[in-house]
Amino acid sequence: MSPTSSTFRALRHHNYRLWAGADIVSVTGTWMQVLGVNWLILTMTGSATSVGLSLVMQALPTLLLGMWGGALADRLPTRPVVVAAQLAQAALAAVLAFIAFTGVDSLLPIYAVALAGGVVSALGGPALGRFGAEVVPPADLPNAMALGSILNSAGRILGMSLAGVILPFTGQGGLFLINAATFFAVIGALALMRREEFHVLAVSERQPGAVVAGLRYVLRTPWLLVVLALSLVLGSLGRNYQVTMAAMSAGPLQGGAAGYGLLSTVFAVGTVVGGFLAASRPHLTIRLLLITAFLTGVAQALSGLMPGLGAFAALMLPIAAGAVVIDTTVSARAQLDSPDEMRGRVIAALGIVSAGAGALGGPLLGWLSDTFGPRLSLEIGGVACVAATLVAAVALARLTGQSVRQAAGLRPSLETAA
Repeated sequence: MSPTSSTFRALRHHNYRLWAGADIVSVTGTWMQVLGVNWLILTMTGSATSVGLSLVMQALPTLLLGMWGGALADRLPTRPVVVAAQLAQAALAAVLAFIAFTGVDSLLPIYAVALAGGVVSALGGPALGRFGAEVVPPADLPNAMALGSILNSAGRILGMSLAGVILPFTGQGGLFLINAATFFAVIGALALMRREEFHVLAVSERQPGAVVAGLRYVLRTPWLLVVLALSLVLGSLGRNYQVTMAAMSAGPLQGGAAGYGLLSTVFAVGTVVGGFLAASRPHLTIRLLLITAFLTGVAQALSGLMPGLGAFAALMLPIAAGAVVIDTTVSARAQLDSPDEMRGRVIAALGIVSAGAGALGGPLLGWLSDTFGPRLSLEIGGVACVAATLVAAVALARLTGQSVRQAAGLRPSLETAA
């Protein structure tokens, strides 16, 4: 198999090609709506804090309800849940369009939609992730995840760009209607998939205490706990670059809005590069996770020392690439090295960690930047990420020195990788 065909091997599967096409359409629409909602709130209030509150509304349900969504995903057929979630999100986008077109001057309906959207994501997101694992064989799942990262990055760039062009002509309401239509692309892709080519995962039996069982599995699986803890540190102190890039551009780099735009573009390009790097790997191992986390943490600490905008931007690209490799590897190992019947709850745990990292890291890095300056904030975050990686490496090495059967679910892929 050539390197190129290896990089795109998940696309050999009919169902995944449909899934990938629907994914980029849906992600593009989602980011068009993100820009529209942010701009609508800003035009109504002039307050960035109000925009931030809408993000909290979206993330809060995942923290509170994520494991219930995981339990549903493990018990119910995934396709009906995915279809129901898409219809619900389309309806919410249509409600936003109604709010924008009718000129409602209160933020409460917008916050209510954001909260409802967060509930749908919390309950339907694990099923969506579980279904994504059923459109490819297990051997190609890491590659599919890496390609998904590329599609998400491309969709984000495309969605924000299209929204900027379309917004003056359609207003925010037009963006919301376009996003509502994109959810039907996902439903259409599901209808065209071949049933005989699904790789259906084992489901759990219906029983009381499914959420508790999921939490118990996570807490009693040491290697998974270590990986999730590392992911929380890396996600909170090493991933919230929208905060630190803005602080660096407005402060010591003196780049202003144009500089921040440049850094955001470079970071987006870096995420695409990271997706290709992850996709080109035959296996995404814990060893790769630890090496990438260590190097990315070092690069983050060094970025705080960069004297100018160009040098800082040059480090943003490998940092962004490393972030994608880290996230993809964590997701791949957490899913593939856990039982099929527990997959939805593991995906939910990943979502909770990600939401928690965003909720914790953004304010923390903002406070560090305001208190000690953005340079020292980057250095502190980078050193903390390096330290967390070394601690995780020692913990995983001790676990893999034990019997695989005694290590509470530790599998050979982890043992050989650490």
